[in-house]
Amino acid sequence: RMAMIRLDKLLSSAAGLTRSDAKRKLSSGAVTVDGETVKSGSCKADPGVQRVLLDGRPLLYREHLYLLMNKPLGVVSSTDDPRSPTVLGLVPAPLFRRGLFPAGRLDKYSTGMLILTDDGDFAHRLVAPRKHLPKVYEVTLDAPVLTPALVGEFAKGVYLGGGERSSPALLEPLSALRARVTIYEGIYHQVRRMFDQNGAKVTALRRVRIGGLALDPSLPEGGCRELTGGELRALFALQNPEPEGTP
Repeated sequence: RMAMIRLDKLLSSAAGLTRSDAKRKLSSGAVTVDGETVKSGSCKADPGVQRVLLDGRPLLYREHLYLLMNKPLGVVSSTDDPRSPTVLGLVPAPLFRRGLFPAGRLDKYSTGMLILTDDGDFAHRLVAPRKHLPKVYEVTLDAPVLTPALVGEFAKGVYLGGGERSSPALLEPLSALRARVTIYEGIYHQVRRMFDQNGAKVTALRRVRIGGLALDPSLPEGGCRELTGGELRALFALQNPEPEGTP
C-alpha cells in the first residue's frame, strides 16, 4: 500500500505533466479515481489501491524511477544545455517525469551505460567515491602503449597532473589499440587522463558495466528502459570497500 498523494503531484510524476498542464487535465474531466471524475488537484488518491485513469488510461505511479540508457555520441549528461542535446531528450515520453537526472556522467564524446533517476539517495550511493563501485570501460587508443609496464602503472594508480593521482585501476589489453579499464572512482575525465599521461589519446570510450550490472547488449544506442528490481540489486552487488592495491 502506498501513501495518499495529491492528484496534481501524481499527474506530474506519473505522466510528466507540468503543474499547469495537470490543472487543465483535471478541470477538463480527464482524470477519474475508481470511476469517479475528480477535478481538484488537491484531492488525494492511493495509486497502489485505487484505479486512477488519465484520458481513460491507467496511471502507473512509482515513487522513484530508475532508467538504463545506452548513451550515444554527441549527447551531454545534463538536464539542460543551451548548445547540445541532453540525455533527458532521449527518454521516451512514457518514461519521462520531472526531476529525472543522470546519476553520474559520461562526457559528450563517450558512449554506453548511463543510469537516470529522480532518487537522490540512490544516485549518491551510485557515485559516492567511498562506495568504491567498479565502473568498466572499453577504450580505443591512437598509439600502441598497452604494455605489461602500463598494466602495472595502472595497478599502482596513475599521476594525473596538478598533484592528483588516481586510485589503483585494472587495465586489461584486448588488442594492440583496445583495452578494458576498471576504475573505482569518478575523477573528471579520469580514463582519458590516465592514458594521456602515458602517451596515448583515447579515440573511443564506452562504459559497459557499473557494479555488478552490465550494459544490456539488446539496448540500441540512444535506447532507454526501466531497470528491473534484479538489475537494481545487481548494481551494488560488487561494491568493494577497499579496491585491490589500496594501501
